[in-house]
Amino acid sequence: TMEILMPPPQIYVERTLAIIKPDIVDKEEEIEDIILNSGFTIVQRRKLRFSPEQCSNFYVEQYGKMFFPNLTAYMSSGPLVAMILARHNAIPYWLDLMGPSNSFKAKETHPDSLRAIYGTDELRNALHGSKNFTAAEREIRFMFPEVVIEPIPSGEGARDYLELYVNPTLLAGLTELCKQKPADPFIWLADWLLTNNPNKPRLFQRELMEESNEAKTY
Repeated sequence: TMEILMPPPQIYVERTLAIIKPDIVDKEEEIEDIILNSGFTIVQRRKLRFSPEQCSNFYVEQYGKMFFPNLTAYMSSGPLVAMILARHNAIPYWLDLMGPSNSFKAKETHPDSLRAIYGTDELRNALHGSKNFTAAEREIRFMFPEVVIEPIPSGEGARDYLELYVNPTLLAGLTELCKQKPADPFIWLADWLLTNNPNKPRLFQRELMEESNEAKTY
């Protein structure tokens, strides 16, 4: 009999775009170490230099704002490093790690954040991160036109995901199921998993949400 080989399972892991801005490119290795130690995988990276026109296209949502000319001048002032970062909840974790977009505010309210450590002022805030899933998709394709966003195949990444998120959640749910002994265990477990889903977006500090709403993520 012919054996049918099934394709390996694939785990979708969230991705975001990170940029090390021109004035701190010399801290690239230091920042990449922090990124890796924070549980991210650097899927791709490239060093490039933006033209003012490319800056305008990348920051198209900020067009017309008073700071826009200074922003394009700053971002085209030297080489920068763009990276695709991947991990569970990559977008909110990277925003959280960076801190508020205004470096002055970051130093006051989130002194351990990357913008507090590496940022200079309201404009020169050292790093960029995609503010949501739609922005991440657009920005990754802008910076990496050839990239194909594929799921991570089964292997170490998939095993890590299962061990970190899936198995503990199922174990907790099944343990609670045994305690509760509901009349319909399948419906009860389905409802429990919806309530305790580890992939639910987490809430950020209030000020970060307010800044996202103001679209002031540079």
